[in-house]
Amino acid sequence: MAPLFRALLVSLSLCNCALTVPTDHQDALHTLLNQAPHTSHRSQRPLHPWTRLRDAIIHKIWGPAPTTVNHSPYLARQSSTPSIPSTLRTRYGGDMVLRFRVKTAEEARALAEAADTLYLDIWEFADDWVDIRMAKDVVEPLLGLLPPSLHNAHSPLMPDLAQAIFESYPSASIGQHASIPFNDHQGFTSSLNRESANDGKELFFKDYQPLSVIRPWMRLMASLFPTHVQMISVGVSYEGRDIPAFRIGVRQANDTMSAQPRHTILITGGSHAREWISTAATSYLAYSLITRYGRFPGVTKLVDEFDWVLVPTINPDGYEYTWDHDRLWRKNRQQTSIRFCPGVDLDRAFGYQWDGDSQRSNPCSESYAGDGPFEGFEAHQFATWAKYETEHNNIRFAAFLDLHSYSQKILYPYSYSCEQDPPTLENLEELAIGMAKAIRLTHSQAYGVTSACEGHTAAFHGTADEVWPRMELNGGSALDWFYHELKVKYAYQLKLRDTGSYGFLLPHSDILPTSQETFNAVLDLGKFLLSNKGIELAADADWSSEYIPPRPQGEQSQQDQVLYPPDSKQEVVDENDSNGEFNVELRRRRRK
Repeated sequence: MAPLFRALLVSLSLCNCALTVPTDHQDALHTLLNQAPHTSHRSQRPLHPWTRLRDAIIHKIWGPAPTTVNHSPYLARQSSTPSIPSTLRTRYGGDMVLRFRVKTAEEARALAEAADTLYLDIWEFADDWVDIRMAKDVVEPLLGLLPPSLHNAHSPLMPDLAQAIFESYPSASIGQHASIPFNDHQGFTSSLNRESANDGKELFFKDYQPLSVIRPWMRLMASLFPTHVQMISVGVSYEGRDIPAFRIGVRQANDTMSAQPRHTILITGGSHAREWISTAATSYLAYSLITRYGRFPGVTKLVDEFDWVLVPTINPDGYEYTWDHDRLWRKNRQQTSIRFCPGVDLDRAFGYQWDGDSQRSNPCSESYAGDGPFEGFEAHQFATWAKYETEHNNIRFAAFLDLHSYSQKILYPYSYSCEQDPPTLENLEELAIGMAKAIRLTHSQAYGVTSACEGHTAAFHGTADEVWPRMELNGGSALDWFYHELKVKYAYQLKLRDTGSYGFLLPHSDILPTSQETFNAVLDLGKFLLSNKGIELAADADWSSEYIPPRPQGEQSQQDQVLYPPDSKQEVVDENDSNGEFNVELRRRRRK
C-alpha cells in the first residue's frame, strides 16, 4: 500500500499545484509577491480525522530517522564500489585535491598568489590548512611558485577525485545506471518511489535530491499542510527556472491589516551549486518546522510568532548543472564576456561593498563577481524580492541564515573587511556562540565562531602584528548586504560539515546528522529572538524536548564513525563556553 499512497499523494499535489501556480515565470513572481497568506487562528484545536490521516501518511513516508548502514572512510571504500562511468573519468580522472599546511603569513601569501596566477580552485581554508583542487600535471608548476618550505608541506586529500564524486550521487543509482551522473535523471527521480531498508522512513533525506525531485516534494508539502505552508517564488533564474521557496507561518484573519510588521526569518541554501548539503539541510529545516508544528509547543510558538522563508537553492541553474554535467560547478550559468567561461559567483555579486572591479575580474575565475554590482542574475532577483517584501508587504527580516559548506564555521558580518566591526557585534557573537553550543550538543561537532572576514583568511594567529592574508576577498556578499542594507540585525553564514575529509562531496550518511544539528541551532536562534521580543517562554514550552537528540552509536554518519569509533566516548558535556567567550574577547582586542 505504501507505494500506492506515495503515488497518489504526489499525483494529487502535482495536479493541485498545476492549477494554482502560474506557468509564466514573471507572472508567477508578480502573483506570488502579492498573494494573500493563508489564515489560521493560533489557538490549537482538536485534529480533524482527515488531518490525523494525513499526518499518519506523512509519518509513514517521511517518519523518524532511519538506521544508516555503516561505511568505512573514503580511502577504504574505493575497492568495494562499482566501476566509475567513463564520463566521470574523462572529466575528473586527472584531478586531485591537495591540502597544504601553512605556518607563516609569508607561506599563506605565496600560496594565495600562486593559486590566483594558475586559476586554481581553492576549496576551503582554515587556521593552518588550505585545500586546493588541481590537475595532477599542475602540481609541479604550482610548487615551482611556492617557497621551499611548502614543497613537502602538502598531502593528498582526495587522490582520486573522480571516485569521490561518483560516490556522492544517490546510492540507488550507483548500481542501476552505469552511465550516471550526466543526463539521466531517471535513477534520481525514482528515489521517492522505491522501498528502503527502513520502510521508507525519511527517505527524502536518505540521498541528495535533484530539482526534479525537490520541486514536486515542495508542492506536496504545501498541499498537505495548507494551514501554515505556502510554496512561493523569490525570483527567476538566468535560464528561466523559478526559484521556489517555502513560506511557513500562520496569521489571524486581521493580521494583514495590522500596522505591525511581520517578523520573518530567512534561510537560504545552494548559492554555490556544488554545496549540496546546504540545499539538503535547508529542505530538512523546512520539513521539520512544517511537520512539528502543532505537535511540539516550541516549534508551534516559533511558527505562530514568525514567518519562515526557506529557499533550498537560489542558484537552480547551477544546481541543475551539477547533476547533468559538472558536480563541482560553483557559479550560476549566465553568459559572460568570455564565451567559454560562463557564470558569476552569486555570493560576490550583491551591491554592498562590491569589489569585483579590482579583484576577481576574470570571468574564468571561480569567484568572478561580474562586471558590476548585482550583475549576478539570481542575486539581483533575490535582492529585488527581499526589498519588495520589506517595502510593500509589511515584512521585517529578523534574521538571515545563508547555508554553505564546508569547514564548520558560524560567520557574522562583516565579510568585506576586517577593519570594520558591525555595530551589533556583541549580540551577533552571543547568538552565534549559542548556536555553536546547540550544534555541539547534538552530535559533538565543533563549529568555530568568527567574523566572515576572519573566516576568509588563511589564518588569524598570534598578535595584531601578524594578520595573515586573505585567501580570497569577499566583498559583495549576501551576508553583508542583508545586514547593512536591509538592517537584518542577526545575519549569519553557516559553513556546514565537514572539515575537509570529504569537502563538497559529503556522504549521504551525513545529510541527516548535519541537518539535525543545524535544526537545533535554528531552534536556538528562534528562542533567542523570542526572548528579544519579550515573549515569555517558560510557561508555554518545554524546550528541552524540542531539540533533536544525539543519534545512537550504531546510526552514526561516516564522518562521525571516523571521529568517534565504537569503542570511544562522545563528549557532549558543555565545557567550552568559558573558553569560547575568552577567545571572542581576544579577537575583539586583536581587532582594536
